[in-house]
Amino acid sequence: MAEITMREAISQALWEEMERDERVFIMGEEVGLWGGTYAVTRNFYDHFGAERVRDTPIAEGVIVGAANGAAMAGLRPVAELMTINFAFLAMDQIVNGSAKIRAMFGGQFTVPIVIRAVGGGGRQLGATHSQTPDVVFAHFPGMKVIAPGTPYDAKGLLKAAIRTDDPVLFIENATMYQSKGEVPDGDYVEPIGVSKVQREGSDVTIITYSKGLQLSLQAAEELSSEGIEAQIIDLRSLRPLDLGPAIESLKQTNRAVIVEEGWRSYGVGAEVAARLYEEAFDYIDSPLKRVAQVEVPLPYNRELEQMALPQIGDIVKAVREVL
Repeated sequence: MAEITMREAISQALWEEMERDERVFIMGEEVGLWGGTYAVTRNFYDHFGAERVRDTPIAEGVIVGAANGAAMAGLRPVAELMTINFAFLAMDQIVNGSAKIRAMFGGQFTVPIVIRAVGGGGRQLGATHSQTPDVVFAHFPGMKVIAPGTPYDAKGLLKAAIRTDDPVLFIENATMYQSKGEVPDGDYVEPIGVSKVQREGSDVTIITYSKGLQLSLQAAEELSSEGIEAQIIDLRSLRPLDLGPAIESLKQTNRAVIVEEGWRSYGVGAEVAARLYEEAFDYIDSPLKRVAQVEVPLPYNRELEQMALPQIGDIVKAVREVL
C-alpha cells in the first residue's frame, strides 16, 4: 500500500467516484479554477470540465439547496463548504431539507448528497472559523455524519458516502490534510456507522475520532513507555454511532477515557459516556474521563489557542487518573 496524505486520499476518492459514475459532480466556492481552498480538487476542472466541477457564489444556503434539488432529480452532488462554520448559514437546507426530505416524502425521493466541510481549530483562524460543532449535526436523524481520522478511512468512507442514497456530512479536520497513512491501490469502501479498533491494549480504553485519534495514538505511545497499554477505538461515524467495539473493550479494561476536539458540555463525549454507563455500568471500575476543548471561543493567539485545544498531555493525565 502507498503512504499518502489525507488530502491525497480525499482527492483520490472524489476523482475515482467521478470517473466511475457520471452522475457525481462537485460544487462549491473555488472548487473549480482555484482547485479548492485546501487544494483537494486541484486539476479537477481541467479534466472533468465546468459541468461537473462548478464554482458557486459565496452563498452556503444556495449551495446546499441546489445540491438537494440536484440529488432529488437523480444526480449525486458533492457540495463543498469552505468550513463547517459556514454550514450555519445553510442550517435550514441541511437539517430541514437534506435530513428530512426522504422521510417526509415517504421515500418517493432520495437525497444522495455529500456535504464536505472542514472543521476544527489549530490554524489561528479565530473563534468564528475554528469550531468543532460536529455533534450539532449528528443530533438530527436523517443525516449521516462521518469524521475520519486516517487517510485509509477518509478514502474508503468518502467513497461509501458518495454511493449511499442518504445525505452525508463528511467532516475533514483542518490540521490533518498533511497527515500520512497507508492507503490501498484500487477501489475499496469502508462501512459507514462502524467503529474500528486502531490500537490494541489491555489497561484502558480510549474512545475518540478525527484529530482526537492522532492525539490518542501519540499519547498511547507515551503511556506504553510507562507500561500502560491503551486500546484505542475510533468512532469514525457520529451518526450512526457504533459503540459495540468500545463496550467490548471496556468489558476487558474496565476503564475509559473519551477524547474529542469539541467542547465538553453536551458533546460527543457526553453522549458516549451516557451510553457506556447505560449499557456497560457493571464493567466500569473508575469514573469515565472526558478530554475536550476548553469552553471559550477559540483564541487567535497561537499559544492561547493551543492551551484551549486538547493536547497529548491532557490524554496522558486522564488515563493516569482513571488508573
